[in-house]
Amino acid sequence: MSAIYTIGFTRKSAGAFFELLRAAGVGTLVDIRLHNRSQLAGFAKRDDLAWFARELAGIEYLHVPEFAPTQDLFDAFKRQGGSWEAFEQGFRRVMEQRGAYERFDRKLLRRNPCFLCSEAAPEHCHRRLVAEALAATEPGLRVVHLE
Repeated sequence: MSAIYTIGFTRKSAGAFFELLRAAGVGTLVDIRLHNRSQLAGFAKRDDLAWFARELAGIEYLHVPEFAPTQDLFDAFKRQGGSWEAFEQGFRRVMEQRGAYERFDRKLLRRNPCFLCSEAAPEHCHRRLVAEALAATEPGLRVVHLE
């Protein structure tokens, strides 16, 4: 049985983060953040993360902004005091409007992908929604959250 992995970098040291990826056998780290160059991201800034993934763990790095929420959706989520239900509905609409899942290269699913975002836990993160939507289209594919 194959798996789609997810991981958040918040509250993880670089060592713990890369060890989780390596232990899971991740082949491609798929960055689905809206903002992946922030100075607050530490070791997870886009260019640094791509280098670390390749050099420390032999993992390919790929940025897929089509799986990130829009800035408007992100801002609305913050203004509404964190209404996850509204965010989730809005995110599903955005993914449908973009045709993001239909356009996604399914060959990537054979390379043990791990969807990356910043949230520490997957329950209220769009990476879980993306992984679950993709897993629902492939028989036998399961979602594993690396925490």
